[in-house]
Amino acid sequence: MNRAANILRRHATRIVALAIVFPLYAVVRSPTLSNAERAELASRFRFARQSLPELPGGLPRSVRAVHPSLERLSSWISSVGASVALNDLDGDGMPNDVCYVDVRTDRVVVAPAPQTPARYAAFALEPTPLVYDANVMAPMGCLPGDFNEDGLTDILVYYWGRPPIVFLRKAGPFSGGAAALAQNLYAPRELIPQSKVSPVERWYTNAATQADMDGDGHADLIIGNYFPDGARILDAGASGVEQMQDSMSRAYNGGGSRLLLWREGTVGMEPAVQFEDVRWVLEGNDDGTLREQVGRGWTLAAGAADLDGDLLPEIHLSNDFGPDRLLHNRSKPGQLRFALLEGAKTLTTPNSKALGRDSFKGMGIDFGDLNGDGILDLYVSNIANEYALEESHFAFVSTGEIELMKKGVAPYVDRSEQLGLSRSGWCWESRLADFDNDGTLEALQAQGFIKGAVNRWPELHELAMANDDLLRRAAFWPKLQPGDDLSGRGHNPFFARARDGRYYDLAGELELDQPQVSRGIATADVDGDGLLDFALANQWDSSYLFRNNSPRAGAFLAIHLLLPAPAKEPAALMIRPGHPGSDARGRPAIGASAFVYLPDGRRLVGQVDGGNGHSGKRSPVLHFGLGEIRGAGTLRVEMSWRDERGQIRRKTLRLEPGYQTILLGS
Repeated sequence: MNRAANILRRHATRIVALAIVFPLYAVVRSPTLSNAERAELASRFRFARQSLPELPGGLPRSVRAVHPSLERLSSWISSVGASVALNDLDGDGMPNDVCYVDVRTDRVVVAPAPQTPARYAAFALEPTPLVYDANVMAPMGCLPGDFNEDGLTDILVYYWGRPPIVFLRKAGPFSGGAAALAQNLYAPRELIPQSKVSPVERWYTNAATQADMDGDGHADLIIGNYFPDGARILDAGASGVEQMQDSMSRAYNGGGSRLLLWREGTVGMEPAVQFEDVRWVLEGNDDGTLREQVGRGWTLAAGAADLDGDLLPEIHLSNDFGPDRLLHNRSKPGQLRFALLEGAKTLTTPNSKALGRDSFKGMGIDFGDLNGDGILDLYVSNIANEYALEESHFAFVSTGEIELMKKGVAPYVDRSEQLGLSRSGWCWESRLADFDNDGTLEALQAQGFIKGAVNRWPELHELAMANDDLLRRAAFWPKLQPGDDLSGRGHNPFFARARDGRYYDLAGELELDQPQVSRGIATADVDGDGLLDFALANQWDSSYLFRNNSPRAGAFLAIHLLLPAPAKEPAALMIRPGHPGSDARGRPAIGASAFVYLPDGRRLVGQVDGGNGHSGKRSPVLHFGLGEIRGAGTLRVEMSWRDERGQIRRKTLRLEPGYQTILLGS
């Protein structure tokens, strides 16, 4: 007996190691679907690709002029900018308009979505008379929203080389209903007032989203910047030396994030809006709940969603070359305060699998309920190239212990490997949506980096193993110029969930596996048939809309949740079927939440999206796939929102499937 106990003690370490290794080995061997199962799953989906409208003229190119000290990295520096948004820009009540950045000509294009009525001619947004120099500035994305709260959709465009510009819709005789949009209907305004005696500030923005951060009833802005403010990244005539990231895993010398609080807006033919820059909020708390470097990352994506049910949005910042950040919102009206949340570690949890402790390359963020507990989960893209840089994408699934947020703990565990979502490629946008209306989310990613003929992965591997002190100096990086390739020949995955609970990439079966170098994904039902379509923004190539013609789709409930605009006197709650019209004019209730209860006991959750992600912006219409519910009648829907004065409101309704417009009064 004693001899056996001694043997066990001597070999205890080996026994524990084997107990860990064997389960991990089982995980590494990814399950597969039979051909019959794969075909059956794929039969639920069908898409038709159509090019986004392109404007004539311009001088197409495939690389940007950059600072002389960065010339050897010109393709790396030129790897971002493609973006796309789907929204109702012309006021016809449907999200059938597109705004996208065509990086080949650096134009911000506004147009009707392909194969929708030709309501106006495509045009480009022009920043004049504001300061804009195309030789040292370039657009990176467009974010639709009603920024001055007049019931008309404006467009915020963000750039490399200057602060964002808000293109405000002018309110005149043409604004009572749908408008034939044109460039002259927009008034360009500085997002942040600029000095009249000095040059404009230089920001390098790669992400922007809206959220009512302080709970006052107005949508604020979260801006994610990449290179440090003041740099001259796109100035080919500048002198000196520009810096790259100062670490492969803990880089805090980037442009970081800015929080902008809404202050006031004016309407009419000369509209205006004012935001206050409160970036200092991210520079650390006296009690240590927020560290100084939180606001100094190289941010590629930003997301905001209420994760604890108090109608104050938490913020997720997806950072390149360093840990992503999840910030718990503890604000009051006019007083922003956040605390850093980090995931708990266990014996078998690597640092980079704990939320907020990772050293990977955060590049996209989206929210959706992956485990059916009624709490939004987080879907984050990184780099996960086989035989290249196989880190991991993340599916941070809620444990339900939201009270732990008050203690600085992120109550989420990564289940990407178990769900089949951990591996694909060098991915940017991550997007969750229900394309066949069965009540289960599909997962999309935009992948690819630089397309060329010479594989530069070996040199990049050498850089990854080098001393961090060398990283900030571009002279020590491998040459990455036109002709070089880094993950330039993959396809964008389309993951659907099978009966075993795992996701499988069906891009090949759906003819979505064309090699592309993509950046942004936007979703909306552009033709009003109850099926979500998606738009894809490609870098240095044509961008596309994918019309959803899925043959086996279930029923749906799509809700336009609106706050009164312009907000004068408190309005009464108004509900009617269909899309918004002249009798239901309002602004999207960014951050409002809805729970839909299905006859089979499932509960679906959604929140009005303010523009979460990298460079794709979905429509703010809430879309729920209901599956087969024929004859079920009305559905119970619980809604929560903050009204135009910031007061929390809750309402339970019975709604018919289909489109519903709800004007959220007091």
